[in-house]
Amino acid sequence: MVEAEEFSKYERARILGARGLQISMDAPLLIKINDEDLEGVNYDPLRIAEKELDSGVLPISVKRPLPEKEEMELEKVKIDDRDVSDEVKIKAEQEAEKEISEGGEIMEIANPEDEQDGEQALSNPASEAGGVGGV
Repeated sequence: MVEAEEFSKYERARILGARGLQISMDAPLLIKINDEDLEGVNYDPLRIAEKELDSGVLPISVKRPLPEKEEMELEKVKIDDRDVSDEVKIKAEQEAEKEISEGGEIMEIANPEDEQDGEQALSNPASEAGGVGGV
């Protein structure tokens, strides 16, 4: 069994909180405490749990997981032995830009008249379809 001094402050807080909750829900006390001592701690469940923990009567075990050792082999990084000059890089970039500019679509600026015609068509679809409206 682990001694009370060997618990970390987080483990100690967790144990005291859990046992204090049990005591507040009317669990039986594991140590004999006279009425004077109970009045001295103001019947505080956490103080009673602390006395139980310090006396070593709590049947609580702490499992501390150890980190798993994972051995991973690093893949060997392939280093390109080719020395590429700046001129070759610039030429490759220019060719890529040329392909993009030739294959790209040229967008035109919209005219305000074209936009107004489109709005009228959307507001009155029966007039474009040749139907009779409002009869």
